[in-house]
Amino acid sequence: MIFTELAWHTQIGYPILTLLQVLPLLAVPVMLLLRNRNALTGSGFLFALAEFLLAVDLYRHYDHDNNAFQFAERLNLLGPLNYHAAVDGISILFILLTTLLALLVILYGRIRNYSALSQYFVILFVVESSLVSMFVTVDLLWFVLLYALQLLPIGLLVWRWATSVEKDKALLRFLQFMSTGFLLLLCGTIMLGRQHVAAGDGNWTFDLFELVRNPIPGTYDSIIFFLLFYGMAIRVPLFPLHGWLPRVAEHGSIAVAPVFLLGLKIGIYGILRFIFPLLPEAVMHWHVYVVTFAVTGVFYAALLAMLQDNLRRLLAYAVVSHTSILVIGLFSLNHLAIQGSMFLSVNFGLAIAGLLFMTGLVFMRTRTTLLPQLGGLFDRIPIIGATFFVAGLAIVGMPGTPGFDGAHLVLEAAMHHFGALVTIAAAIGNVVAAGFLLWAFQRAFLSPPRAVSAGKLKPVPPAGPLEITLALAIVMVLLITGFYSEPWLELIEKSAQLLSTPFVRPAG
Repeated sequence: MIFTELAWHTQIGYPILTLLQVLPLLAVPVMLLLRNRNALTGSGFLFALAEFLLAVDLYRHYDHDNNAFQFAERLNLLGPLNYHAAVDGISILFILLTTLLALLVILYGRIRNYSALSQYFVILFVVESSLVSMFVTVDLLWFVLLYALQLLPIGLLVWRWATSVEKDKALLRFLQFMSTGFLLLLCGTIMLGRQHVAAGDGNWTFDLFELVRNPIPGTYDSIIFFLLFYGMAIRVPLFPLHGWLPRVAEHGSIAVAPVFLLGLKIGIYGILRFIFPLLPEAVMHWHVYVVTFAVTGVFYAALLAMLQDNLRRLLAYAVVSHTSILVIGLFSLNHLAIQGSMFLSVNFGLAIAGLLFMTGLVFMRTRTTLLPQLGGLFDRIPIIGATFFVAGLAIVGMPGTPGFDGAHLVLEAAMHHFGALVTIAAAIGNVVAAGFLLWAFQRAFLSPPRAVSAGKLKPVPPAGPLEITLALAIVMVLLITGFYSEPWLELIEKSAQLLSTPFVRPAG
């Protein structure tokens, strides 16, 4: 595969990728100095809005008709740690999603009226900067190091604003799994660099454009593939490497950390950005094995979701189930499937964020997410219930949501590549998912609350202006993206075609 890149000055008059990474960090000292909560929220929102507008400007100047990496920036540092950033359509799609979710998380934090709000904003901006850096880097070592550096701030989000006395166990489980993923990625990365040294000019580098020039010999490509793939799969999370998620979802923070961990599919992005172009032979050799695990994960997680009485654990298993559909599309090795999987990633990011935010607002009023203790909420907080319902429909790919076009492309490619069995299994899994999400909505919002018969129904405050704003923003983005999906599919089309090139089978 041949990768090319365009210099940033040929498209835009300033180093936009650097600014996207630095701007959130510039917000940190401001957040530390401010003490007034309103000033803090206003300033944080302005910084996040400026970051989002920068991402929009990046999208505006991107050349959709060119499959090259664009806006390239380089800086010579220390040997293999040289800075090299560039983006394609897939990167831009994830950057837009990151900056949008950061805006929503800031609004959610103000609604929840968190203690230590200044600390909350500081951590959010550090996480946002690291995420954007992961999406713009084309150096595998930088990607892996950013993965590690991100564990501490996200771990703090899991623990500091948790709602359970078992938050220490949730943090420990999170760090155990993520540290394992980091070590696997680091080992695979070092092996990849070592093979490049042996096959090339003797210089250590982890630059995608340099590594892709020297194919990995068959003796090592499968070992490196599994090290990198398992490291990414923990973050996805993919069955059976998802063990950290249910505990973190139940005992950690309800929405803040999970929105960044689950709404932004770093693992999926890493597989596509580095594993596909660098190890195409291993991908071709093992893709059926990966899809087998993914199909198993669809049903395993869906069935476990049906058994949950805790809404937070139910949503955790919903994520595992639907992420498996993403992996099926990705490893169908077809440009339409890759395109569909990326669009589904954005859909799941928006939808799961909506479900998590609404669950957090329910907890704020009821102090529980146990389904047997909920019920009758739609009559008292209809806007929160309606948003939960729309986000649930988006998860299962209903028409009018971005999941519809993405799921259609994934299932069509799976039918072509794997035949009817895998496709039918994925479709049935999606139907099961619709069942347990609608069942959860019915129990939490529509069924009569148990306290009614005893005359002990607790008052539930109606949604306030900020909550209505958050709910409407989520619904509007989902519906607009669903009804006008063409611009986003066009954004990633050329990149998907380029990534699928090594897997195209010759005619006849």
